[in-house]
Amino acid sequence: MTRPSRTSFVPQQATEQDQQISARRGINISGASGTGKTTALSQLGRAHEIAVRKRHPRDRSRLPVIYFTVPPAATPKTFAMEFARFFGLDFPTRFNITDAVCATAAHVLVDLVLIDKLHNLNLATRTGAEASDQLKYFAERLPATFAYAGIDVEDQGLFAGTRGRQIAGRFTVIPTTPFPHAPGADRDAWHSLVGTLESILRLHHHQPATLTGLGEYLYHRSGGMIGSLSQLIRGAAVLAIEDGSERITEDLLEMVSVDYAAERSKALTAPEKPRSCRRRVA
Repeated sequence: MTRPSRTSFVPQQATEQDQQISARRGINISGASGTGKTTALSQLGRAHEIAVRKRHPRDRSRLPVIYFTVPPAATPKTFAMEFARFFGLDFPTRFNITDAVCATAAHVLVDLVLIDKLHNLNLATRTGAEASDQLKYFAERLPATFAYAGIDVEDQGLFAGTRGRQIAGRFTVIPTTPFPHAPGADRDAWHSLVGTLESILRLHHHQPATLTGLGEYLYHRSGGMIGSLSQLIRGAAVLAIEDGSERITEDLLEMVSVDYAAERSKALTAPEKPRSCRRRVA
């Protein structure tokens, strides 16, 4: 996703796209930590921006995607500042940042807003509720689709109360879970994911298909979680560069520590070793 260089804000005249009757329907990606929410959100933004730029190859002023994370203890002002920071805008003191952000977003034709770490928004507090109202206001002002991602947002109270019901009524929840590993399509999907991560390695001596051949091992080390798998492969790649081997092996992967959740999953999902048969002595 393209981020513009920092600049001072110049007020723009509102365009027709700045007029929004009601907010568009959005999506809310929800699941446990490490199940690929941020990956899904960023890939959505990347795919959309590539598609838009292919349709408008000569329009260099267009900025179709915004991405930022919800800061802890977010307030309406911090939300507006996150938008402004993405645009690279500087404001004079006592400037109406919200109006400026909306005008800028309309001017550069933003049509997809990605907001990560939604679980940092606490509707039980006054500032959290006001920040939620600010997001709702942006969604109504901007002619854009909003996509959120957060850890178990259904259990965080984000759909409770009047404000929560408004969010629930406008967003489709897409759950994320660890990859299943049943024989057939599930296992094929896992091996495809491993192959994709392996294809972006830039190690000089790494043998292609090494990691896909270790698909079962990688599944039990990571518990089927994208975050843990990425950590495992990235850590092994760093070790391969440091020791000069420039290739990933199972022995090298064994040297990489993974997160606690993946370690617990490994203990639960590792295949049982066959018991040795003992001859009974009469």
